[in-house]
Amino acid sequence: MLHFIICGGIDINYLHESQNKNQLDNLLLSYNLTSTINFPTKVQNTSATAKDNIFIDVSQFESHMVTPIMNSVSYHDARLLIIGTDYSHVPIHKFKTIRKINKYTVSDFTEKLSCESWDTIFNSEDAIVMFNSFLNIYLRILYSSIPLKIVINRNIT
Repeated sequence: MLHFIICGGIDINYLHESQNKNQLDNLLLSYNLTSTINFPTKVQNTSATAKDNIFIDVSQFESHMVTPIMNSVSYHDARLLIIGTDYSHVPIHKFKTIRKINKYTVSDFTEKLSCESWDTIFNSEDAIVMFNSFLNIYLRILYSSIPLKIVINRNIT
C-alpha cells in the first residue's frame, strides 16, 4: 500500500479561512490528504502564520501527532510528525529557547559582521568548503551577538 505525506511551504496561511485554502483543501481531499498543522509555524513581529504544512492521509495514519520544534536560529519553527505511537512518552516542553533580539544585539551582530575579514571563504575554490567556512563565521558571530534566552512556553495546555 502506498502512503503519501506532503510537506512544505505552500504560501497559504492555514490559520485563516480563505478561498485559496478551501481550493487547496478540496484538491488534496480528492487524494484523502488533510492538513495536520493547526499552530503557527512562523512568528515575526506581531504576526503569526501557518504556511508550512504537512498533509497526510488520516485514514491510513489515524494515529498521528504534530508538534513544533523551536530551533532558535530561524523565525520558522520546525515540525515533528509522529505517526502511530504511544503519545504518553512524547515530552511536553514547559520552556522554550529563543534568541534575544533587540536593537543592541542586532547592532552588535551587524558590527561584528562588518569587521569580519572573510578571507578564509575566498581562499578556497571548493564551493562546499567556502559555504562551510561562511556558515562557521556567521554562526560564531550570531551566537556571540544574539544570545539564547529561556522563556516559558505559553502554548502548553
